[in-house]
Amino acid sequence: MVEFTSSAPRLGEGLPLDKMPAHWMLGRLGKRVMRPGGLGPSKRMIDKLEIDSSDDVVEMWPGLGQSTALALAGNPRSYLGVERGEAEAARARTAMTRPDQRCIVAPVHQTGLPDASASVLFGEALLTLEPATRKTQIVAEAARLLRPGGRYGIHELLLTPEGLSEKAKSEIEATLSKVLHVGARPLTHGEWNRLLSDGGFSVTAVETCPLLLLDPRTVVSDEGVAGTAAILGRAIAHPEVLPRLASIWRTFHRYRDNLGAITLVGKC
Repeated sequence: MVEFTSSAPRLGEGLPLDKMPAHWMLGRLGKRVMRPGGLGPSKRMIDKLEIDSSDDVVEMWPGLGQSTALALAGNPRSYLGVERGEAEAARARTAMTRPDQRCIVAPVHQTGLPDASASVLFGEALLTLEPATRKTQIVAEAARLLRPGGRYGIHELLLTPEGLSEKAKSEIEATLSKVLHVGARPLTHGEWNRLLSDGGFSVTAVETCPLLLLDPRTVVSDEGVAGTAAILGRAIAHPEVLPRLASIWRTFHRYRDNLGAITLVGKC
């Protein structure tokens, strides 16, 4: 199997494309933006974080570095990414150009970084993948790392409507986890808001939109025509990919009234 995106360590090494977590598969196909709402909400979240040259920024799970580049455009005093593995960290580092920009490998709920070492912290498509206890631990770690007045941004998968039954939530979680080959535990608007509030943050901005990860118009907008064509070409070259992409798309379409994307920005 070829490496699709770079010479960095391979995502999902040793796993076939039809078995690895969906975000690894999409990354191997060349997809660069893998946020629930696409690149637009990420841009607006970064704008609301108001990063400038006085800021020390920490990003949890930078992934392929698209939001990293947006954050670095604010010329922060320092930037530190925290990734789950060396393959992911190597990709994030491609967006970094200065000695004060680096990426480490560490658990995001227990980074080992000093207290109050950041003024801005953000993470995307991260908390959705964690169970409730770990979500709470990650938000607590964000609060520990941020100085008073620090800003925290998240971009995650949203469950709708607000009064969705626990039975429906469990069904959606189980179906998503099965097709994505990774645990998926989205929350409702109120639950995401409470997660941050209970963690010591005052929520200052919220945006919601449909789930646009595989929406054709969003893919073309995020990846460009040439990038989209390249992704399709690579998928066609690997027959095991197309049925899996179709299964993921059908699941998103089936639950189109119950799934969306949400960004929140809070201050501590």
